[in-house]
Amino acid sequence: MDILTINDRPGVHPGSWYAATATPPAAFARAHGAMSADVCIVGGGYAGLSAALHLARQGFSVVLLEASRLGSGASGRNGGQVGMGQRLDQETLEQMLGVPRAQLLWNWAAEAVALVRALIAAGDIDCGWTDGVIHAMHRARFEAETRQHVEHMHRHYGYEQIRFLDRDEIRAEIGSRDYHCGSLDMGSGHLHPLRYVFGLARLAQEAGAQLHECSRAIRIETGARPRVHTDHATIEADHLILALNGYHNNILPGLGAHVMPINNFIAVTEPLSPERANQLIPNRYAVADSRFVINYFRLSQDNRMIFGGGESYGYRFPADLRAKVLRPMLQVFPQLRGTRIDHAWGGTLGITMSRLPFFERFGPATLSVGGFSGQGVALATLAGKMAAEAVAGQAGRFDVLSALPTPAFPGGPRLRTPLLVAAMTWYSLRDKL
Repeated sequence: MDILTINDRPGVHPGSWYAATATPPAAFARAHGAMSADVCIVGGGYAGLSAALHLARQGFSVVLLEASRLGSGASGRNGGQVGMGQRLDQETLEQMLGVPRAQLLWNWAAEAVALVRALIAAGDIDCGWTDGVIHAMHRARFEAETRQHVEHMHRHYGYEQIRFLDRDEIRAEIGSRDYHCGSLDMGSGHLHPLRYVFGLARLAQEAGAQLHECSRAIRIETGARPRVHTDHATIEADHLILALNGYHNNILPGLGAHVMPINNFIAVTEPLSPERANQLIPNRYAVADSRFVINYFRLSQDNRMIFGGGESYGYRFPADLRAKVLRPMLQVFPQLRGTRIDHAWGGTLGITMSRLPFFERFGPATLSVGGFSGQGVALATLAGKMAAEAVAGQAGRFDVLSALPTPAFPGGPRLRTPLLVAAMTWYSLRDKL
């Protein structure tokens, strides 16, 4: 099973509304021959491009390798939500890690969102940033804990940009009877993810990084001076950064044990009239709900519904992606029945057992960042910066994150998928009860 080719054609961006509404840069040349650099980076998504940008700005020579096109993985086809915090809420992190480390992770997550905003502003990246993400609860029984969470963030973190939404308020914000309460976080936001990738690529190239597409790493040597081999090149460097997330393809055994690829799916409707769009999400916030198999959705700038949802088990995408997403979309918005679906696609993200990022050292000069578990737009951008800090001799933040509990998946690569299927089937059933 080759995760890079089982669903995608190398050398082209997957068909999506994002690809149809973004102008890619001119193709970057394939890496060729014997090359050397201070730093080699494998992976052309948020983390890799952020690392390349921050290192090049410090004067390091950087060679970045992307197996397909920049942003062709999860970075260019996700839901576009840029959320505050980690994948786990602060109360859970406090219980898991203790209050001081939980607060540190909150501060870094807030820095991650601020970094995304700053790069967009400084680089004049046209990616449609919009403030506001709603966390919508699909069960009335979640009201007490949602109120408590909002109060906890106010009292213990001084975070006043989040507020509780009761049933009337959330139904005024989301035109669906599926939700009973929630919270609105104005510190979070959403954007066009592929345009953001292209903006980061432009900034990295302007800083002096060498970017190479269609340059798949087929073998990696993690010695004192790492080497990366592609079909057409060998790159030797003082430092190596792996920024692969779910598309690691088990290139290093330790990486594959801790970061599992799973699939998710998005569909985009035809443009809706302004009146109809206002009935769905009048203030144009993004939404993520409380189901274990999360529904996440928002309106595009031209009033299309961008809806992510549905689950599948196994690495191959379903044959009918429109049908896969249509079912949860109509559960939330039955009034969209009969609306044309113009685009539908799948993508692969990387999750960890703990849902905390997986930072690791493989050998004396090789760093890896990934396992963002669906929270990658902001966290991966900061992860690239943190990897750059570690290369530059300031490894404190990288090492704190590498010490987080991210145990290996049970069963190894052969058995972890059926174990995940069993777990996901149970939680999917629980969502329906």
